Amino acid sequence: MIRSFRHKGVERFFLTGSRSGIQVSHAAKLSRQLQRLEAAKGPQDMNVPGWRLHVLNGRLSGHWSIWVSGNWRLTFTFDGENAVLVDYQDYH
Repeated sequence: MIRSFRHKGVERFFLTGSRSGIQVSHAAKLSRQLQRLEAAKGPQDMNVPGWRLHVLNGRLSGHWSIWVSGNWRLTFTFDGENAVLVDYQDYH
């Protein structure tokens, strides 16, 4: 279950469907990814072909990343079985 967000636009999209604050072209894929993250019990549940799940290093050490499009990623970490600090960012 998703417990917290860093990105207010992706939080609003998840809770209400509002596309303000995200790239509209990413909406369909982000919706699928957030639904899967909501049901996930751990990072490996997000290991879907084409999403390129990987753990991050550096300032986001311990966070996980999946590919949305281009340089855009959905990043998150887990606290027990809950996804926390969910972010949507262009970090490359």
